[in-house]
Amino acid sequence: MKKEYDFSKAVQGKFCRPIRELEIPVYLEKEVKEFFLRRSGKKKNGLERMVNKVLRKEIELIKSLEE
Repeated sequence: MKKEYDFSKAVQGKFCRPIRELEIPVYLEKEVKEFFLRRSGKKKNGLERMVNKVLRKEIELIKSLEE
């Protein structure tokens, strides 16, 4: 490594790509994941779709109970 580097012609943020929306991973318990994998038929994105569908139904149920 050099003792000094010349950054006088550097462009700040040249390779930076802003994150539009941060995706936070959700970790399922083993039994829950296996259940939904079996039900989803192991299709592409099947697990995600099925879990999202179940969660949407839960949201609807919670909202209806709050009214």
